[in-house]
Amino acid sequence: MTAALDRIRGLDLWSGKVDPQPLTGGITNSNFLVEDGAKKYVVRLGEDIPIHNVMRFNERAAAMAAEAAGVSPALRHFEPGLIVIDFIEGKTFGEADVRDNLDRVVALIARAHREVTRHLLGPALGFWTFHILRNYLHALKARGHRLAHELPRLSDVAGRLEAELGPTEIVFAHNDLLPGNFLDDGRRLWLIDWDYAGFNAPLFDLGGLASNNSFDASERDRMLAAYFGGQPDDRLRRRLQAMIVASLLRESLWSMISEIESKIDFDYCAYTAENLDRFERALAEFDAAGA
Repeated sequence: MTAALDRIRGLDLWSGKVDPQPLTGGITNSNFLVEDGAKKYVVRLGEDIPIHNVMRFNERAAAMAAEAAGVSPALRHFEPGLIVIDFIEGKTFGEADVRDNLDRVVALIARAHREVTRHLLGPALGFWTFHILRNYLHALKARGHRLAHELPRLSDVAGRLEAELGPTEIVFAHNDLLPGNFLDDGRRLWLIDWDYAGFNAPLFDLGGLASNNSFDASERDRMLAAYFGGQPDDRLRRRLQAMIVASLLRESLWSMISEIESKIDFDYCAYTAENLDRFERALAEFDAAGA
C-alpha cells in the first residue's frame, strides 16, 4: 500500500500535494480517489493479467475510444500499470438500480457497441467468450485447482453453449457489466472500467447484464426488445439463455483462477461458491427450456 500511495503522489499530473484515498469494491485492480484542488480523479493500479485477457494497452485504447464516444469519463493519464480518469460525482448502481433504469442502461450499452469501435485506434484484443472459457479450464487443470474434478463437465457445458449460440455478429464489447460499472450523475449514465473490453458477441454483454443483475424473464425480453428494436422470438431467447449461462460460467472460472493468482485481499472462494450456485441454477433453467 505504501509503495502504491508513493507512486500516485509522485505523478507529475498533480498541481500540488495529494492524499490518495483507497476505494473499495475493486477485485481486479486497486483503486484510489485523488482530490487535486477542485478536481477529483480515480487512479487505478493494475498490471497486465494475461490469464484474464487483461492487457493495459488494450484498456487504454478502449477507455480512450469510450471517452470519444461519450460513454465513459475522460482518461487523463496512462502509464504501464496505472491509469487516471475523471471522477464522476453521482450514484454507483446496484442490481435494483439497473433493473429500475433498464431502458437507459440498454440504450447506453447499444451506444457503446455502436460507437466505441468507431473511435478505437491501434491494436485491440478479442474477448471471444468460449476461448476465454477454454483457456481458464486448461489453466485450472494445469494448476491443480481444488475443483479440478468438475472441469471435464464444465468443458462439456461450454461446448454445448457455444453450439447453441451459433453464428453471431461481433461488436467491441465491455464484457464486465456488473452493476457497479454504471454511474448516474443525475443527468446521464456512464459506463466505466474497460479492462476486459474486446471484440465479442453482443449477446455476451446482454447475457452478463441479465445474469449480474438478476433479470427475470420479462426483464430479459424488455432488454432484447430495447437492444434489437423488436420483440424477441424463441430462438433469440434461447441464444440469450446460452450466454447467460456462459457469463456465469466465465465469472465462476475467473474466480477460481483468482483464488490462486490474485494478490488482492478478497474472499475469492466464497465468490466462487456464489457464482457456481448461480451458474448451476441458470444451467438447470437452460436445460429445462430445451428439453
